[in-house]
Amino acid sequence: MKKGIHPYYHTVEVVMTDGTVFKTRSCYKKDKMVLEIDSKSHPFFTGKQVLVDTAGRVDRFKAKMQLAQQKQAAAKKKTTKVSADDNSPKSYQEILREQRSNLQQAEKATTEAPKN
Repeated sequence: MKKGIHPYYHTVEVVMTDGTVFKTRSCYKKDKMVLEIDSKSHPFFTGKQVLVDTAGRVDRFKAKMQLAQQKQAAAKKKTTKVSADDNSPKSYQEILREQRSNLQQAEKATTEAPKN
């Protein structure tokens, strides 16, 4: 074997997610390897979904979603208040529709009036 080209192969202590400890040989850079996911906790092997949250990502996501829902509800409440207000200015199309309907009602009233 050539000298200096092979990695350092040494005994490593492996700590599994349930606390089980065993020793093996590896080229791992440290003397102790702590596993976050192994065959006892991975959904593929267990058949059930377990949420692994190592950095609080799920909590942050849930907080963002809750905040977004609150903002959405507030915006919806705000728009319903504006539309329910009778003093709000009308658009040009709304004014034209009202005038047309008033004219049609006036025409109907004059044509349906009894003739003496």
